[in-house]
Amino acid sequence: MASFSSSSSASTDSTNRLLRRTSVLAKQLRQLSDGVPSSIRLSNCLHYSPPEISEKIEFDFGELRPLMDGHNLQNRDWLFNLMLQSDLFCLKRVGSRVFAAPDFNQSMEHQREMTMRRIEYLLSHGVFRGWLTETDPRSEMKKLALFETIGTYDHSLAIKLGVHFFLWGGAIQFFGTKRHHDKWLKATENYTIKGCFAMSELGHGSNVRGIETITTYDSKTGEFVINTPCESAQKYWIGGAANHATHTIVFSQLHINGSNQGVHAFIAQIRDAEGNVCPNIRIADCGHKIGLNGVDNGRIWFDNLRIPRENLLNSVADVSPDGQYLTAIKDPDRRFAAFMAPLTSGRVNLAINALYISKLSLAIAVRYALTRRAFSLAPNEPEVLLLDYPSHQRRLLPLLAKTCAMSFSGNYLKAAYVKRNPETIKIIHVLSSALKATFTWHNMKTLQECREACGGQGLKTENRIGNLKGEFDVQSTFEGDNNVLMQQVSKILLAEYTMALKKEMPLKGLGLEHMNGPRPIIPGQLTMSTLRSSQFQIDIFRLRERDLLKHLADEVSQLQTQGQIKEYAFILSYQLAEDLAKAFTERTILQNLLEAEAAIPTGPIKSVIGLVRTLYVVTILEEDPSFLRYGYVSPANDAVVRKEVMKLCSEVRPHALALVSSFGIPDAFLSPLAFDWVEANAWSSVPH
Repeated sequence: MASFSSSSSASTDSTNRLLRRTSVLAKQLRQLSDGVPSSIRLSNCLHYSPPEISEKIEFDFGELRPLMDGHNLQNRDWLFNLMLQSDLFCLKRVGSRVFAAPDFNQSMEHQREMTMRRIEYLLSHGVFRGWLTETDPRSEMKKLALFETIGTYDHSLAIKLGVHFFLWGGAIQFFGTKRHHDKWLKATENYTIKGCFAMSELGHGSNVRGIETITTYDSKTGEFVINTPCESAQKYWIGGAANHATHTIVFSQLHINGSNQGVHAFIAQIRDAEGNVCPNIRIADCGHKIGLNGVDNGRIWFDNLRIPRENLLNSVADVSPDGQYLTAIKDPDRRFAAFMAPLTSGRVNLAINALYISKLSLAIAVRYALTRRAFSLAPNEPEVLLLDYPSHQRRLLPLLAKTCAMSFSGNYLKAAYVKRNPETIKIIHVLSSALKATFTWHNMKTLQECREACGGQGLKTENRIGNLKGEFDVQSTFEGDNNVLMQQVSKILLAEYTMALKKEMPLKGLGLEHMNGPRPIIPGQLTMSTLRSSQFQIDIFRLRERDLLKHLADEVSQLQTQGQIKEYAFILSYQLAEDLAKAFTERTILQNLLEAEAAIPTGPIKSVIGLVRTLYVVTILEEDPSFLRYGYVSPANDAVVRKEVMKLCSEVRPHALALVSSFGIPDAFLSPLAFDWVEANAWSSVPH
């Protein structure tokens, strides 16, 4: 790792940087006042100064962007530019710049109409070409890059497309066979049909096994009959159902000859080509929401709807013409798990989408903090930049470090997903669940902090951050409630651990191999050099994970000996389970970051990534009470950690502009607040 200055020299450097910036600003103000009559001089007025003028950038952020985005930079830039060529994307001139952002001030109906018009525009320009008909890893990565770009612009547009391509289309790909692929995939890619995904019900969301929709088979006609037997069985929150979808995947309990074979997936048409709701189907609108009003979420009831036998997606199980149930997967648990595969793609997309919105909000808030000043340190001195206040650094820079660290795990998750095979399904399920929960929670925290860090300007819809809170709040609960997902992660970790003990075999997979070795030893007294050691960092994260996994196994076992059944014993141990899932996820993020960092050549970028990594680690050491609770960090060492967080914030501060610039989000997709906010609010910018 690169060496770092001592505390005193860092303080001197910080003072020198502040003096240099003050000198630059004073020079600019003198130049502005030259030749202007004293009666109208603006020497006492604030002026916007681009941060690029005063900030010394010590590395080429263009070289960091490929590490952050990971892949397909040209495709991303092409799509950003394509959106800037159409007024459908609400182009708005503010001062001397043009910005593109959805207009959330419009009615729900108008937002839905704009979503469909944007889809038609993107379709006509070939954006979706190959999204379902080309499945090699290279095409998959391109599709993910384009989808991430769309999500950076508008969540509603991304969700509407995600339901159509990744859920409806993904279900046909995963659950269907050749007859379904030939009939439906090309039509889906061309938007000849519009698909949705009817899994959630009023009475059952996360517990998919408990859904109440029932499908039976009529061997006389060769048809399945789908029925909503009660109000709690109505399909709920179905994206696209309220206005536009023509077809849906229906998840239903399949009853054959009086026996329930569990949840299966069927294709059903719900509207004709003219948009009329089909017979034996009722559809209602879910109504206005706190966000995502560009998506037409609907409710669906099936009144003994008949569909052809061929509409059962039969890669997992089938029903013969005479009504015999056929499947190669006899275990109902494994069969159910196979039907959950499409949700993995949804979780991957949500995790990455949340990460890009964190990047967007940080880019706006950091740029604003590098140009907005407040209060002078002494009379007749310039006011201080917001980001030169240690308190402001503490608000934004740990979030920036976390976002950068998470980017590497996001790229790792995508690479694993596109190269998936039967042996990696469990690993991808665990990773996508853990990262979806962690990234979406992180995004909501980041949005709130960035909104507050921008003061009153953060409330303006044109500055984006405030609206994005409502738009992305839903991510914590759809495609799996975050708390439930994290419990699933811990449950799988517990199962892997107990199985390894039972078979007296070493742990393998999910990054748990470290538990096969000796328990890491943590120094009794932490110092700056210790905290910045990558070996110490991975050791203390692994120590927390292995101990929590053992504690959870012991507690569940103890409860079982007291007479509790295994499932309820796990439920009673939810606090340990939550701590374990968090420890697993944060260790995974650090491990992926260390592996990526090791591949970076020695130089400024490697040094900055090392600095970001250390700020990520010490922030978690400070924030997570489990380090104190279980004795991995003493109260005295906790005080050392807290001081180190502040010191690292001051060291990351000079790189803040370069880091947010490396996110690769074009200026037009940020907001006026990220640039000349004085000009954006000038009288000349007011419509007359």
